[in-house]
Amino acid sequence: MEGFILSNEHIILKNVHKEFQSNEHAPTIALDDVSLTINKGEFISLLGPSGCGKSTLLNIIAGLEEHSSGTFLVNDSPVKGPGNDRIVVFQESGLFPWMTVLENVMYGLLIKKIPKEEAKERAMTWLQKVHLGKFAHSMPHQLSGGMKQRVAIARALVMDPEILLMDEPFAALDEQTRMVLHKELETLWSETGKTILFVTHNIREAVVLSDRIVLMKTRPGGIKNVFPVQASRPRKSSDSILIHLENRILTELEQEMEKVLKEELGSDYSLEKDRLRVDPHNNMGSDI
Repeated sequence: MEGFILSNEHIILKNVHKEFQSNEHAPTIALDDVSLTINKGEFISLLGPSGCGKSTLLNIIAGLEEHSSGTFLVNDSPVKGPGNDRIVVFQESGLFPWMTVLENVMYGLLIKKIPKEEAKERAMTWLQKVHLGKFAHSMPHQLSGGMKQRVAIARALVMDPEILLMDEPFAALDEQTRMVLHKELETLWSETGKTILFVTHNIREAVVLSDRIVLMKTRPGGIKNVFPVQASRPRKSSDSILIHLENRILTELEQEMEKVLKEELGSDYSLEKDRLRVDPHNNMGSDI
């Protein structure tokens, strides 16, 4: 039809507010007035100090938490709970220890009543994509941390979700393993065109992977700034564009961390102020 344009807006958050009720204390405001539009196929990172609401926002999008007020839409429709269009990969792989790698990846398909042979074929295809085909019959305890996270990613993507939600999936891994998985995740994202929302404390990780970085402010959680990443792909951490962006983000993130330290330390804050200057590829804010 002439003049008809399909919307590219995949996730819409408008004035989203979330508070947690308590019988003994006043409600805790986790998110306040969060507005963000994420387009189909975008790779978005959420960055900010601990307690700023990154994981809460991810859980709302996953349908694991309900927002208290505001508008939240996926494909222009309100979200009423979890769905197969949105799959979460957590920091811990969450593999079933009594199942083989292949059985873990097949599990969600079998729950959906996919025939066993088809489920096996699809699971093997994704294990090969994450370079774990020869470990299909291994048990989780036989795998390294990085390999377990590869299995978790394969288990998520075999379900063919529209949106992949990743909550600090590489935080517990060593730097070399993270770098390998960054490249593999970027390749998978490029091949599948999935929309990815990625929670991290690591500035370097965010600038290398993302189309845009959403910097969140401290309690009550909200959006402080949104940084487009304009460096071409594939990216190198030595790119001057990325280094400049890291420094911009670091400056604004330190402002938020100062607020956290002032709140938590009170009169002792001046003794801790020098601790704020850290390397931008470390997990900023993960220890406060």
